[in-house]
Amino acid sequence: MTDPDLTTDILIVGAGLGGVAAALAAADRGAKVILTEEFEWIGGQLTSQAVPPDEHPWVEEFGITARYRALRDGIRDVYRRRYPLIDSARDRVDLNPGAGWVSKLCHEPRIAVGVLEEMIAPHRSAGRITLLQRRRPIAASTHENRVTSVTLASEIGEEDITVRAAYVLDATETGELLPLTGTDYVTGFESRAETGEPSAPESAQPDNVQALSVCFAVEHVEGDHTIERPARYDFWREYAPSAWQGHPLLSWTAPNPRTLAIDTRAFDPNPGDDALAVDADQSKNAGDQNLWFFRRIAARDLFTPGFYESDISLVNWPSIDYFLEHVLDVPRETELERYEDARQLSLSMLYWMQTEAPRPDGGTGFPGLRLRPDVMGSADGLAQAPYHRESRRIRALTTITENDVSYAVRGDAGATRYEESVGVGMYRIDLHPSTGGDTYIDVASTPFEIPLGALIPQRTVNLLAANKNIGTTHITNGCYRLHPVEWNIGEAAGHLAAYCAAGGSTPHEVHADAEKLADYQAELDATGIERHWPDGRVYAY
Repeated sequence: MTDPDLTTDILIVGAGLGGVAAALAAADRGAKVILTEEFEWIGGQLTSQAVPPDEHPWVEEFGITARYRALRDGIRDVYRRRYPLIDSARDRVDLNPGAGWVSKLCHEPRIAVGVLEEMIAPHRSAGRITLLQRRRPIAASTHENRVTSVTLASEIGEEDITVRAAYVLDATETGELLPLTGTDYVTGFESRAETGEPSAPESAQPDNVQALSVCFAVEHVEGDHTIERPARYDFWREYAPSAWQGHPLLSWTAPNPRTLAIDTRAFDPNPGDDALAVDADQSKNAGDQNLWFFRRIAARDLFTPGFYESDISLVNWPSIDYFLEHVLDVPRETELERYEDARQLSLSMLYWMQTEAPRPDGGTGFPGLRLRPDVMGSADGLAQAPYHRESRRIRALTTITENDVSYAVRGDAGATRYEESVGVGMYRIDLHPSTGGDTYIDVASTPFEIPLGALIPQRTVNLLAANKNIGTTHITNGCYRLHPVEWNIGEAAGHLAAYCAAGGSTPHEVHADAEKLADYQAELDATGIERHWPDGRVYAY
């Protein structure tokens, strides 16, 4: 039985990619860590949310941390050791098991869960990391701008646990600790007057938050696997967002994120493509014109014949973006109701595909589409957790704006360079439709850096942001929210907390003191964190 009152050096709430990276960094430095997770799987957007890794085109060469590269290598290693790959696939250094176009490493989420658990296993054995699963933060205590404890409720009926820690990291998907601890934060759109961003509105819109999605995986096999008609199907079948220009959300049709023109995508299960020829590079090809291929996570032709009955394709498309309402700062009951509405949207899209979707042969419906609950690790076949694109964000010492990363603003000068950099990232400024009725905002960016001050709240002295809750704006969250950037953020935050715990400093002191900052950054360099892009080159896309 777990002690209801625990004490540790560092408490990390949320075991998504940022949380796991933070725990590894802190424990490697010798700190005692308690890591908590609401859902059954650790790994967040990569696993319980079932989103293949959105990464920049140069990920195989540079631009990620050494620990993140170890995660990617570990996933490929599992496939090479345990799966019956054909020889030409096993021999590929850049093996892409799903041959999806969205990522150079599309894979089943359960594989990543195992690799992440293996990465933290030695520290769990040594007692440096304690993992508390199925736990959600519900309260916190503070004293003079310092978080003294966090209380976590059980999702499976166990008693509450209160954890006291010298340093607290918010690695949750929506910045759940920020309101609980009284940490200053912002939601939705900031105003152009505040940020000076070309894409910002004239007035702040705190309730205007990006869509969330409940993803799911399907295969296509013989038989009729049509699900029961979803309770909200009639509503979702008729729903036509304004940005869709008269077309229904449940369709193969959606706005092109970059041009906003209406595009009709193809959908053709198991067409027998050349999976080894897939070049997943979104700077060359967005890859979303055939939805079956786009986020495919198992390409059956890369494995011995008969091992997979079908390809497995991950559904994370515009048609399941839920932007009717946001889930931030609403009562828990309302939050759960909106999650259920998002789940109804996803089930409605599946039912539409099974019964009404136009087929390439002129017919309608794909009854052979079958959910894969085993792949999702859930009873109903939907992802365990919703995919949140946008979080509450701290009022930080350093706020990153569109003017720091947009290629239209920065040009060949490249993104803002920070002496306080603790990592790098790259992705287009990619904002999905939002709860205020906005359509896509999709802006070319240039390789950027992660400033330390973006992880540190202005006022709270021992809390750090370790996920997509850092000091970005609504606009720049669109490029700082992806897998390798979240990992880098968490890794830098975990290392900083351990550095402060060992030396008796605060994050604010490290940020303000040039000698301490350089000392801390030298340690990051030694662990394989890249803090600047090579050669000062600009790779806009």
